[in-house]
Amino acid sequence: MLAVYDLWILGMVCPAVWHCSRRRMARHYDRNVGARHLDIGPGTGYFLRRCAYPTDTPELTLVDLSPEVLRTASARLARFRPAWYRRDVLRPLDLGDRRFDSAGMNLLLHCLPGGMAHKAIAFDHILPYMEPGGRVFGSTVLAHGVRHGMLAPKALHALNRDNDMDNADDSLAQLGTELSKRFADHRITVHGSMALFEATVG
Repeated sequence: MLAVYDLWILGMVCPAVWHCSRRRMARHYDRNVGARHLDIGPGTGYFLRRCAYPTDTPELTLVDLSPEVLRTASARLARFRPAWYRRDVLRPLDLGDRRFDSAGMNLLLHCLPGGMAHKAIAFDHILPYMEPGGRVFGSTVLAHGVRHGMLAPKALHALNRDNDMDNADDSLAQLGTELSKRFADHRITVHGSMALFEATVG
C-alpha cells in the first residue's frame, strides 16, 4: 500500500471518493505547520516533504504504530533527519522532554478504533508536548454531518466492513464537541466527506 499510497489514496481516492484534494490538504499543512513539528501517522511523508515550513531547518518527529511506515517516511524525509517513535496514539506517547509548535494528524482519526470520544484521547496524549499557542491540525473522513458524493456511501460501507476504517458512527458534531472540550479556539472546514480541523493550544 505504501508503494502506491501517494498516487492511489491521495491522488485518486481522496478527490474522487471523498471530494477533498491533496492540494487542499497541502495548503492545510502550509497554514499550520511549525518549526518543531510532530506528525502522527505520517504515511509516506508526502505532505512533510512539500509543506512550507517557517524555517529552513525544521525539527520533525514522526509517530506511528507501523515500523514500515516509520522507515518509509524517515527515508523520504532524510534531509530533515527526523526523530521517530513507534507508538500507539491512544496510549501515552512517552516522548521525553520534546516540545512542539505543531502536531499533524492527517487522515488518522477515521482509522482509529472506537467512537469519536475514544479517538479523541489522541488529543489528550499530544497536548502535554505542545507549546502554548501551538497548532494541532488534521483531517478525517466522517460518516455523518457531511455531504457525500456518489461513491462515498459504498466506499464507507466496504472500508468499515473490511476494518480498513472505523468511522461508521463518526459525525461532524462529535468532532466539534471533542475539539471544544480541549481547545478554546478551533476551526473545522468540510470538503465533501472530509473534515479539515485546526486548533490552537491555550
